[in-house]
Amino acid sequence: MSQTATRLSLDHSLSVSVIIPNWNGARYLPECLDSLRAQAYPRLEVIVVDNGSTDDSVALVKGGYPEVRLLELGENRGLTGGVNAGAKVVRGEVLALLNNDALADPGWVAALVDALSRHPEAGMAASKMLLYDCPTIINSAGDTFGPDGVPGNRGVWEEDRGHYDREEWVFGGCGGAVAYRRDMWEALGGFDEDFFMYCEDVDLNWRAQLAGYRCLYTPRAVAYHRLSATGGGVTASYYTGRNTIWVLGKDLPASLWRKYWPRIMGAQLKSAWEAVQAWRGEAARARLRGQLAGMLTWPRLWRKRRAVQRSCVVSEEYLESILSS
Repeated sequence: MSQTATRLSLDHSLSVSVIIPNWNGARYLPECLDSLRAQAYPRLEVIVVDNGSTDDSVALVKGGYPEVRLLELGENRGLTGGVNAGAKVVRGEVLALLNNDALADPGWVAALVDALSRHPEAGMAASKMLLYDCPTIINSAGDTFGPDGVPGNRGVWEEDRGHYDREEWVFGGCGGAVAYRRDMWEALGGFDEDFFMYCEDVDLNWRAQLAGYRCLYTPRAVAYHRLSATGGGVTASYYTGRNTIWVLGKDLPASLWRKYWPRIMGAQLKSAWEAVQAWRGEAARARLRGQLAGMLTWPRLWRKRRAVQRSCVVSEEYLESILSS
């Protein structure tokens, strides 16, 4: 048992379901599943949702991890479709997500439950994510969202010197290692499956914040992430380009648009210009295609935007407070 786990005093009343979306991740799954097998928290179920893998993922889970539930979708529904499908069949009062290319400290689940137990006003709990290959470097200490409309990872690329070792309220949690209360998840309808992958957690964070659900970053919930091991490159560039624009069109309140639109437009134009300058790179061209796709499909967002904005129960002052400078 980790030192983190031994310091926590829990009533073990909350059941937890860890959902792992998987597509051709057989080379990473054993370490991920072994880390969950070593968790100190007793009321835990683990489910792997397989998005039609063509590698040995399914056989690996069936043959080596009989305690793990396996949901075979038979097709690639993306991270959003996979997680949503898993959430429909699991039993936990807390839904924890873990990337298949990540592994959890033995006290990870216990720390997330502890944070949610002590803070009933929190709908989400964010982890401290460190780089797997360089565990002294931070991948995320919770998610941020800037006045320029750009989402980010708090503390990314910084050396972990203990300066993110305090519990804090943050904009949201990175979907690679995060916990959501089931009642919040169901009230918000889970991930928007149109996003497919990338920024789906940013979209959910916004919807949660607008509806009055806060996110607590708890540094004792530690996970180690292989950066872009099962994503990245052209795919990540396209979906990040498109989905960032979708988040702006769907989730950002009118009061923030009125105040920050020059910074938002400037950030998008800067991103597009940088991609033009790197035009020979496939990822740069994919980013531009994504931005264009996002703009061309804005009309599809208006029905969703109206529903999201009608759900807002927080003040303009609060919305300002969750933006990072």
